[in-house]
Amino acid sequence: MSLLFYPQENDWGEITYQFTTAGYVVLVAVMLGLLLLGTAIFGGKKKMSARQIAFSAVAIALAMVTSMIKIIHMPMGGSVTLFSMLFIVLIGYWFGLGGGLCAAIAYGILQMLIDPYVLSVPQLFVDYIFAFGALGLSGVFSNSEKYGLLKGYVLAVLGRYFFAVLSGVIFFASYAEGSGFSSPLTYSMAYNGAYLGVEGLITIGVLLLPPVKKALSTIKSMAVE
Repeated sequence: MSLLFYPQENDWGEITYQFTTAGYVVLVAVMLGLLLLGTAIFGGKKKMSARQIAFSAVAIALAMVTSMIKIIHMPMGGSVTLFSMLFIVLIGYWFGLGGGLCAAIAYGILQMLIDPYVLSVPQLFVDYIFAFGALGLSGVFSNSEKYGLLKGYVLAVLGRYFFAVLSGVIFFASYAEGSGFSSPLTYSMAYNGAYLGVEGLITIGVLLLPPVKKALSTIKSMAVE
């Protein structure tokens, strides 16, 4: 473990873990492996086209940029961002569940590379791999003709919310002390629901706008043709 992480005390007296050079190399290798796996899963027996790779790469890049634009920053982690979840959701909506999950997990790894907050390996998986990876669940509705993107977005955000709440209960239960909530579960549900709910509702409102619906429909046609 010491080859991949080194301990460091944060401002709250917690021991967190930062990645060593070897740790970063391993994470990048895993991310590349996931993207290669995605090329095998995206279309079944067909290989992922250059167009699909390009659209996925642009969406991930936009998600990373917009995730850094924090409209509301929560004190214990989590933020309302400029539609960052939507860009990852779009990949699943365009190319299906397999490609969506692989891209979303790769995005989670990128988030961990840029802004790691690691208390333990299980927490790392729940907060980065599973929570962000859940955004790929939008692929469940990739072939839905009516409100496919909207349904996929709601499912994806609920998936991320589930793992965020789970992480709060398991790894950050001490934060509930003195918060006024009756249990770590209710605290975690309220805390994570605050920022995910606000961003989710704003995004849903935008997605329901006719010009946006038409534009995103056109982009999907360009991505999958």
